[in-house]
Amino acid sequence: MRKELNLPLAVRWREEGEDWVNLGEHEPPRLRVDIVDAKGAAAMLSPSLDSLGEAYVEGHINVEGSVSEVLDMAHALSRGNPQGTNGREPVQDEDLQFVGRSSWLQRMMSKVTELGRHTRHTDEQAIQYHYDVSNDFYARWLDPAMVYSCAYFETGEETLAEAQTQKIDHILNKLRLAPGHTLLDIGCGWGALLIRAAQRFDIRGVGVTLSQNQYELARERVAQAGLADRVDIRLQDYRDIPGQFDRISSVGMFEHVGLKNLVPYFRRIHDLLTPGGWALNHGITSSDAFNRETSYGGGRFIDKYVFPDGELPHIGTVLTDMQLGGLEAIDVESLRRHYARTLSLWSEAFEAQTAELRAMVTERTWRIWRVYLAGCAWAFEHDEISLFQVLCHRAGESAQGLPWSRKWMYA
Repeated sequence: MRKELNLPLAVRWREEGEDWVNLGEHEPPRLRVDIVDAKGAAAMLSPSLDSLGEAYVEGHINVEGSVSEVLDMAHALSRGNPQGTNGREPVQDEDLQFVGRSSWLQRMMSKVTELGRHTRHTDEQAIQYHYDVSNDFYARWLDPAMVYSCAYFETGEETLAEAQTQKIDHILNKLRLAPGHTLLDIGCGWGALLIRAAQRFDIRGVGVTLSQNQYELARERVAQAGLADRVDIRLQDYRDIPGQFDRISSVGMFEHVGLKNLVPYFRRIHDLLTPGGWALNHGITSSDAFNRETSYGGGRFIDKYVFPDGELPHIGTVLTDMQLGGLEAIDVESLRRHYARTLSLWSEAFEAQTAELRAMVTERTWRIWRVYLAGCAWAFEHDEISLFQVLCHRAGESAQGLPWSRKWMYA
């Protein structure tokens, strides 16, 4: 096993009083896994990214070393092959009849599981669970504007703050904002996009969030920017927003909507748009085309510890449900590489603030976030999950007003 895996890893079972055992020919090993108890041993004997992540969070194993290398090690152990791919091979002709068809039992279990998911109450609880760690906690590793979504890189050498400003500008350029427009930001976070939009384009904006902490700080930041008369931040469900808007942005929010609610979600955006209006949806998707009838594209670890009730559709599902919701896609752009870079920068900043962050939260919470940030960076890098920006307008509207090329996005 040692020769086959050849990992830069040493393991010991503390409970049994064992010495360190190297699982490779690296001297000294760069990583160490200290198995604390029998549950930790079980996770190591039958490893997966989910089980090892859970064992680490719950204190059944301790890990020393670079968290990104730890994830590579976990993947190698789970695959039994450190040189392996992500395991998704092209579908063969003889398998096409089974694409999208899970077993009767799997479909029934999925429907039973989804019955209690994504009511208004559970959506609010899930958002509070994730985002209502203190604002100061996020401020330690996000950029100064506290933009908690994929950044946009033109060279890959930008600072996180520069790339986040570029992302916001990229979205605003795609929407072709103009003075006097009204802009709705669904899931507005700490208000950075609306503040930037009001400053650049003299628009009037509304932002909604379900997080009390985000709501309070976003309102404070809007006031500090002198924009309280033009930007309204609300603690409100997107389904309860009255009126219509010339432009709508939804950035990093639709992951919380739920697969069964995607069509109603897009229908609500359709109804909130003025005739001739444009909307942009920016969100994480599953890279697994077989994920049509399963809800958990992010894996058990993320579903349990980070985004309770989070569901990731495949981009094909997104585009289909968008059309069913009355919206036509105008432009689709993959930003998977950009999110891998964003998460790597977040993870590096998180690691650099280890002492401060561990003092702010429980050890368990710190471990959850440590694995989550590095794990998501790994997942985007290896095409386990992806991210797309989809620009859209009401289906059936004239195409006469659409630009002939994509040049306007990069003005």
